[in-house]
Order: sequence, then C-alpha cells, then structure tokens
Amino acid sequence: MRKRRAEKRYIKPDPKFNDVLVAKFINYIMWDGKKSTAQKLVYDAFEIIEQRTKQKALEIFNKAVQNTQPLVEVRSRRVGGATYQVPMEVRATRRIALSLRWLRNYARDRKDKSTALKLAAEIIAASKGEGPSVKKKDDVHRMAEANKAFAHFKW
Repeated sequence: MRKRRAEKRYIKPDPKFNDVLVAKFINYIMWDGKKSTAQKLVYDAFEIIEQRTKQKALEIFNKAVQNTQPLVEVRSRRVGGATYQVPMEVRATRRIALSLRWLRNYARDRKDKSTALKLAAEIIAASKGEGPSVKKKDDVHRMAEANKAFAHFKW
C-alpha cells in the first residue's frame, strides 16, 4: 500500500428527524447537488408513509433498510486463470450503502405520479418484506448460496 487510507467522512444528522441514516438517504436521492429538493422529496415521502400506514415513518424506513440489507454477496476472484464468484460477508457500511442504493433505484423504476409517491411505495413495500429491493437482496443471497463451493477462495 503506497498511500495512507482515506479517513472516514461522517455526515451530520438531518434537521427534521435528527437521524444520520435519513441524512444519508437524502444524499442518495440528491441529484446535481440539489439537497433541499432531495430533502423535500424524502420528507414528503415520509408524510405519505405516515398517512398510509398510521405508524411513525422513521420506524417504517428503518425496517425497510433492515429488510434490504444483504448479509453475504459474491465477489469475483481470479485463481489460476479462472474467475470464481466467491461468497463473502458484507461490511456494515457497505450493507447500508447497498440497501439505500437499491431502495432509491427501485423507487425510481416504479410507475407512479410523483417521486415522493414512488419512494413512499417502495419503502412501505420493503418494510413489509416485499417489493423489488427485497427481491434483489434475496437474489444476492441466492447467488452466494449457489457459489458456496468456492468459499475456500476467500482472502
């Protein structure tokens, strides 16, 4: 290793819920540095969630993130000219990053009127353990399970 490892950047909690995970999600939603627009979208989505479920939006969001976090994933590893898909445990930071990314991407793919509605629908579905983001996590787990034979190539 030539240079020192980059130090971890910590982000401030969001103003409304005082939660770091929500702040991180707002940053994931943000496009072209328009943070206030992203905040409005996320907060509107949270209001829709509260109206539809009659529960605290933050609890639903945390449950959705929990339900979409992968525990294992496959990573490519070259051994003697052949590339193997080796199942490995996912670090905690990457777990959250993948979860938020999948929630965002599958929310954007939904067919709904506004982005806030799409986000709300995806978060509600994920909190119930259904929807495409949870399916993605299951697919990743299934891939890791299928390639368990190559687990001895871990490094």
